[in-house]
Amino acid sequence: MERVNPDEALQARIDEAGLRTLAWLDTLGAGPGFPSDVLRLDAGHDPGLWPGMLLPATYNGIMCRCLLGGLDGWESARREGLAGWIGGLRTSTGAYRIEGMTDANVFKKPDRQETWRYIDFHVTNYTLGALQALGAPLQAPEFAEHWLEAAALKAWLADRDMRDPWQEGNNIVNLASFLLILRETRPKKAAEVNAVFDILFDWHDRNQDPGTGFWGVGQGLGGERLLHAMAGSMHNFHLYYAMERPLPYQRQAADYVLSRPTSWHSACIDVDEVDLLVHAMEDHPDLAIAARTWLRQKLIALLDGQDPGGGFTDTRDTGWRQDGWVGGYVTAPGAPTTFATWFRWIAIAMIDDALWPGRRAWQFRRMIGIGYRRPRTQG
Repeated sequence: MERVNPDEALQARIDEAGLRTLAWLDTLGAGPGFPSDVLRLDAGHDPGLWPGMLLPATYNGIMCRCLLGGLDGWESARREGLAGWIGGLRTSTGAYRIEGMTDANVFKKPDRQETWRYIDFHVTNYTLGALQALGAPLQAPEFAEHWLEAAALKAWLADRDMRDPWQEGNNIVNLASFLLILRETRPKKAAEVNAVFDILFDWHDRNQDPGTGFWGVGQGLGGERLLHAMAGSMHNFHLYYAMERPLPYQRQAADYVLSRPTSWHSACIDVDEVDLLVHAMEDHPDLAIAARTWLRQKLIALLDGQDPGGGFTDTRDTGWRQDGWVGGYVTAPGAPTTFATWFRWIAIAMIDDALWPGRRAWQFRRMIGIGYRRPRTQG
């Protein structure tokens, strides 16, 4: 009997899983009245009842397809048509909002303005990432320029509630992504952007815990507090990668991930762990043996979790709702979604790229935030 190479077997599983996912995405079209490439979040999503969810469903689907190479054959007219539909949802401030989210049904923080800022940052970052994947020209949201004023940025940073480092890590990386777009598209603003990044890094240096490499209050309690500090801090790490700065206490952060089980968790936690460890092993070659072993086991757990139809679920026993939308659309428990599918493919692709560099031309997101992979020339 011919002996099967275990690496080749895993690689084949990845490639076959990717084809199943692309086929699954093709089943999620929103239907009559929408461009053909506008997607539903999951098989149970009714666009007539929940039209707003078409935006996050579509931007997650676009970035998943891009990562897998599923946009490579798209003609320019097809890309431009979908980008035009997305662009039509842009508000006067440059933010993208989900139809149906109103003052009466959103919540992230007691301060309503902070709630909307979090939601606007999050939805806009992902929407711009999808537009970038489609090849559309990017424009930083107008509201981002407010934070070019040192006093405004310092005041905002002083108000970060590090009892919830996961939420604040999202806030920080999303804002930073807009500032980097501003620097790239408007060179005359480069000096101002660099100056505010100095402020951002000073804040990070003063608040990072040397024992863990994370940001957040209550990490010493372990458990969920420490886990959420890891999840939030992985976003903060992207600032260091993008600006080519050494990441302090990265080894401590990697040691925490290596202490974690490699079993299936939520899509967010799984991709955070993988992102952190893949980048850490590039900067600390002595981690390679332990990291490769951990990542290989995680890869198997991720592949084992693919739904027979080709998608992936966030958790197996609960429904999923758009972040911050109280009373928004909730999926059936364990339903595969474009959100969870894209997140899980980021983790799979990063592991593949770390274990077998160059095996496959993964198209990682270029904007910092979930889906971003530091170019190897910077590592």
